[in-house]
Amino acid sequence: MMRILSDKLKSHIGRKVEISGWLHKKRLLGGLNFIILRDRAGIVQILDKTGEESKKIDDLHYGTIIKVEGKVIKDSRAPNGVELHNPKLTVEVGVTELMPIEIDKPINHKPDNLHTLFENRVINLRNITEKNIFKIQAEIEEIIRQFLISRDFLPFHSPKLLAGSNEGGAEVFKLDYFDQKATLAQSAQFYKQILAGVYERVFEIGSTYRAEPSTTTRHMSEFITIDVEMGFIDSLDDLMDLLSDMLNQVNNQVWEKCQKELESLKSKKVKLTKKIPVITLKDLHQKYFEDSKEDLRHEKDPAPSEERWASEYGYKKYGSEAIFITDFPSSGMVFYHKKSQKDPNIAERADLILRGTEIVTLSMREHRYDKLVEQLINIGANPKDPGFIHYLQAFKYGMPPHGGFGLGLERLTQKIIGLHNVKEATIFPRDMGRLTP
Repeated sequence: MMRILSDKLKSHIGRKVEISGWLHKKRLLGGLNFIILRDRAGIVQILDKTGEESKKIDDLHYGTIIKVEGKVIKDSRAPNGVELHNPKLTVEVGVTELMPIEIDKPINHKPDNLHTLFENRVINLRNITEKNIFKIQAEIEEIIRQFLISRDFLPFHSPKLLAGSNEGGAEVFKLDYFDQKATLAQSAQFYKQILAGVYERVFEIGSTYRAEPSTTTRHMSEFITIDVEMGFIDSLDDLMDLLSDMLNQVNNQVWEKCQKELESLKSKKVKLTKKIPVITLKDLHQKYFEDSKEDLRHEKDPAPSEERWASEYGYKKYGSEAIFITDFPSSGMVFYHKKSQKDPNIAERADLILRGTEIVTLSMREHRYDKLVEQLINIGANPKDPGFIHYLQAFKYGMPPHGGFGLGLERLTQKIIGLHNVKEATIFPRDMGRLTP
């Protein structure tokens, strides 16, 4: 007999079928016994009226793998509207130890419970609601992939072992590499720019490593970045238009494809406008000061409190929970960013804030070789360093005007679902205190 998944049982009403999965829950009442089996598609209820078959799992615990043959009966009170009657049960793998956490109940996501959650992640992921987080995340990733491919972007994979830090700074993981010093990649930045000089439009979805000594709700040591680069563009507006379209498509399609999973997590659909609104950093500082009396007008970046305020402002004024912050001072820009031709004191950069948190930094890149070398020297770097030689080669032999962004997949998932900590949207999180499981 062929195995049937739980979500396909409705099309087999009145027939005898075979199902297999994990013992998820049991209520053994003697004369009326209910067994809940879980497979990759969901759960199914099994009714054992005699209690004879249930005796086989009397001394076994949740996680026991069982195979059940039974007749599919329609019952609106049961999960998926059906249950199995007259079961014949076979224990494939018996579990004799109690699980350290109860996976058949709602998982506690309060901050003081996260350590327990992550320490038991292997088991915790078997909770039906918890595993929905990563079904949603997989769908978000696929929607983005298909969106970019439909816009003629080519996917690629960059190396994660580098000869040196490609973005400068001390926030790198160092390791020995066959008697050489190497680092783990902070991003795909140099490689996606190089490839924009080949394919014009490229993207990578891959791991990023940052040795940030941070324990905030938004930082991790390893995370997934959606790195995008686009050549032959005129301005930052082209990138903001692309992101507006992409975020709207993700928001709409993930609710079309994962509504049941999102509702199980009590998620609310993000409120977005077709074109995401914009506020300059100067205006943000000023408006926030007028509203809160906290003076951050001298800062080169928005504070977390201002990011939260910006989202609230965008929603009240425009009906959008996302907003772009633009016109950052060029004095604080990364060396490969481009200064505004209208005002060299301004960098052609923007941050996208979604539901109170920055999830994307986007910028036009400096594509002129001489200017790029000059900006590199100005930060005290050596253009002949092994980490820069091949990167600069691409510009020396002709690079078009281009720009791009890096979007954190886990942060985007967190905000779409409405989770409080980015680690909750990470299947096996890595931070300062966690290298396992």
